[in-house]
Amino acid sequence: MSRRSAPLSRRHLLALAGAAGLLPAAARAETGKPILLATTGQVAELLRAVAGDTAEISSLMGEGIDPHSYKLTRSDTVAMMRANAVFPSGLFLEGKMTETLDKLAAGGKPVHPAASALPASLLLHPEGAEGHPDPHVWMDVSLWKRALEGVRDKLSTLYPVHAETYRTRTATAAADYDRLHAYARDVLATVPAERRVLVTAHDAFSYLGRAYGLTVVGIQGISTESEAGLQRIESVVAMLAARKIPAVFVESSVSDRNVQALVQGAAAKGHKVAIGGQLYSDAMGATGTYEGTYIGMIDHNVTLMAQALGGSPPAGGFQGRLALAQPGR
Repeated sequence: MSRRSAPLSRRHLLALAGAAGLLPAAARAETGKPILLATTGQVAELLRAVAGDTAEISSLMGEGIDPHSYKLTRSDTVAMMRANAVFPSGLFLEGKMTETLDKLAAGGKPVHPAASALPASLLLHPEGAEGHPDPHVWMDVSLWKRALEGVRDKLSTLYPVHAETYRTRTATAAADYDRLHAYARDVLATVPAERRVLVTAHDAFSYLGRAYGLTVVGIQGISTESEAGLQRIESVVAMLAARKIPAVFVESSVSDRNVQALVQGAAAKGHKVAIGGQLYSDAMGATGTYEGTYIGMIDHNVTLMAQALGGSPPAGGFQGRLALAQPGR
């Protein structure tokens, strides 16, 4: 995954903030609440779960945005300078802005990568990833619960007046995560053993596979900037045909070109493979929807996987709030 970022020096950052009339060390919302900025929707969900209405919370990236290749805009830079604390996901997920985040931290801005709360022993290290751990840690709900608790600890240090609120809210959210984790495990266990293979556009689901018992095959590597060669596509097609896998999946933030190539290649070998649906990988669903929340994103993913691969999930998913099309419709 690339570690390059736009060439923004600290002087440039400060100039942008000054042009906007902002004081980066003392900025506050008009309400007097601290301004907390996440890079991704998943991390913003952690902040909302812990801080609630004690802070003003926003994220840089929304629906369908690929964080691996995201490039900072001028308004993003101003937003980071205006925020009292910045919360990236970490592990070089935000490849092109990593250098800018490092400069902010070196200048005294609180920058807390959510993944920094995770033990190194629990991180996956895929081949060909330039020595970097797989950053898609939110796909294992039990791991993301640790990130939740890390956010609680960081906010309690920054704003101790709200520490009790953070503790109470985190306990409630952690219990929800425990139930979601159990649901994901149980619903994917309904998929027949020979069909427990998840094929997607890029390798964003390895933590999910490890946690919930699926073999995960990404056509590309852990970064969407990697390329899938013809040999790789042919090997995946051969696996699909040999194991009679019924479905492959597209992703909301990644082109479906390679997945469509799998469907066509399998058909040429006499094996019909369906598009099982669209999964949320690096980005959540639309703001204001159930799938635009962390719980809704994971519920959608695991319920859709189970349905398309021959399992027997409940029609409405974890909380009865999904409206997935039934197979064959």
